[in-house]
Amino acid sequence: MKKTLLTSLFVMIVALCSAAEPYFRATWVSTVANIDFPTKAAIGNYEQQKADMIAMLDEFQKMNLNAIVYQVRPTADALYPSELEPWSHWLTGKQGEAATYDPLEFVCTEAHKRGIDVHVWINPYRVTLPAMNIEDLAPNHMYHKHPEWFVKYGKQWYYAPHLQETRDFLCKVVADLVTRYDIQAIHMDDYFYPYPISGEEFPDAEAFAADPRGFDNVGDWRRDNVNKAIEQVHNTIMGIKPHVQFGISPFGIWRNKVNDPRGSETNGLQNYDQLYADILLWMEKGWIDYVVPQLYWEIGKKVADYKTLAYWWAQHASDKCRVYIGMAPYHMGNPKMAAAWNEGNEICRQLRLNRSIPGITGECYFPANVILKNHHNIADSLKQVFYPTYVSAPRK
Repeated sequence: MKKTLLTSLFVMIVALCSAAEPYFRATWVSTVANIDFPTKAAIGNYEQQKADMIAMLDEFQKMNLNAIVYQVRPTADALYPSELEPWSHWLTGKQGEAATYDPLEFVCTEAHKRGIDVHVWINPYRVTLPAMNIEDLAPNHMYHKHPEWFVKYGKQWYYAPHLQETRDFLCKVVADLVTRYDIQAIHMDDYFYPYPISGEEFPDAEAFAADPRGFDNVGDWRRDNVNKAIEQVHNTIMGIKPHVQFGISPFGIWRNKVNDPRGSETNGLQNYDQLYADILLWMEKGWIDYVVPQLYWEIGKKVADYKTLAYWWAQHASDKCRVYIGMAPYHMGNPKMAAAWNEGNEICRQLRLNRSIPGITGECYFPANVILKNHHNIADSLKQVFYPTYVSAPRK
């Protein structure tokens, strides 16, 4: 009798968990600069990479995470076999040198075994980091075939956002990923037009003067360049596998209310004005399926209060576009940060707040290595308090 009751109870628990509303529980797995994967010690060591990925996914499974945002195109390269772009030096040690396995196929297979969705993270325009030289790009890099597609700003190189050719090429990369791999989403973060460098203007004045397309100012023209790219990526995905999602993780402020009545009560850098990313338009148009604003600030911060921004983004959630929150556990315990990050557990405070706000249906943590190390007991908090049982990730 006792055994029968226990069996019935277990069945009821499984049924309840299965019926629970989907909720996004994810972490960014960064490959740029070997932040999360592979480790620098495992560059070029493919058996070690496989073992490390399995160990990582096992830990995510224990935390009841249901998705990873896995970076496969950090600097116009590929952490998978591609006929369009060279193998990434973050993986093999030298750009263009081939790996002996398909890391993305491996990740998809192993993640799905554990009930973890794979959101493939690409950077649309970035080609180099400041420490990289353009001359070191692999011979088959598009830069050597079409140098006119690229611009330099500060110490970095980028695909020129105003060119239709660069938008078309970006969409070829997206189409290749969506066609060949069993992924649940294409994901982009906050790097659209680069973060502004004081005293240096992005080098597109001649291009704007030559073809303003009816725009009176360069800001509107730049926003239209990015809008065109986002819409075209959306259409590309829909034309191949409509069930694959498209998500964006922008800087945490769309616009400040002082500049736009629809904006938030904040006073910081703005997506719309400095990065030329009109996130709200993309949400309203249904070009993206979810947004993960990077709210890497504490509750009560004067210029960008976490609570204020969490409510603001949640107000814009809809059937067209879900809202998850990008969170920064790496700030905890940092003496250079505000007191809130050193008193108690700010991430737990934020998670409790998230659950009180209708419209927020998930979280994503940066970076993965912080939760893997159980930094300030974050993994324990997720397993024991906030994600005690598994639920599926939202799908279309």
